[in-house]
Amino acid sequence: MPAKQPAMSPSDTPVEEVLDQAVGPRRAEADELVSLFAEISGEKPVVWADRIIGFGEYQYRYASGHGGRAPILAFATGKNQHTVYLVSNYTERWPELLARLGNYRTSKACLYFTRLSRVDTSVLRELLELSHAITLQEAV
Repeated sequence: MPAKQPAMSPSDTPVEEVLDQAVGPRRAEADELVSLFAEISGEKPVVWADRIIGFGEYQYRYASGHGGRAPILAFATGKNQHTVYLVSNYTERWPELLARLGNYRTSKACLYFTRLSRVDTSVLRELLELSHAITLQEAV
């Protein structure tokens, strides 16, 4: 019996199929996000876990010994919001950037916004560039 793939792994799902889950104006915004992420990472988009658009890949290992692989930069899009995956604790690292970002919500490693037009894309770019650089530094 073949080994089960980890949930967070690249898939063969076409990128367009995942992007098409966004509807209306959010669909065009998803294309803008692909361009932005590709420009910053220098990588082509790949679908991870059948729903996340990832750019590049790195290996990680926690002090506990648990490890895995993940995209260096990633986002997911859907009919209600865009989710951008950033380095953990980005809210404590860059509060001055978030203060200028616009309309969004946060969690430990995710940034959520309903419309790209409601955030300052130059600030988003800066957050992505910083997250990208730190992820590369911290990779195993």
